[in-house]
This record gives sequence, structure tokens and C-alpha cells, in this order.
Amino acid sequence: MIEALKSDDVVNKVGGRFKLAVLVQRRLVDVTFGAPLLVDRGTKTLMEAVIQEILEDKVSLEVPEPRRGPAAAAPMSDEDVAAGDESS
Repeated sequence: MIEALKSDDVVNKVGGRFKLAVLVQRRLVDVTFGAPLLVDRGTKTLMEAVIQEILEDKVSLEVPEPRRGPAAAAPMSDEDVAAGDESS
């Protein structure tokens, strides 16, 4: 097991276990498809290198802002859905 995952430091750094899982997965995909590692890999596994990047604040998870606009302010009624009216 990766030593950094035994403590809650890395979990707290990103804001929770689910956010950590998403960040690690996205970063692993990026690196797999050619993005350079931001830390010296040395003898570390790819997963260990990604965790090290997170611990060193070299990568982070950007959470998009919730969409706000007419669709969010005025949800469609059941009658609109039944009639196929999507102009609301």
C-alpha cells in the first residue's frame, strides 16, 4: 500500500476521499496519454508519483461552478414536458 494513503493528510488536502479518487483517476489518465509528471518518478510507481504530485500541491481538482441561468431558475413543469415544450 502507498504510505501516503495510510494517513488522512492527502485526503484532507483535496477535500475528501471521493475528490481524491477523482483527482488521482484524472491525473493517471492525463499522464497515461502523454502529460509529463511534475515530480521525479525515480523508482516510484505511476500511482505513487501522482500521489506525490498531490502532496506537493502540483495538481488539484477544479470543481466547476453550478450552472445558473434561465433553465436553473425556471424548471419545466410536467405539462411542458408532456407537450414537448423546451423553450422555458
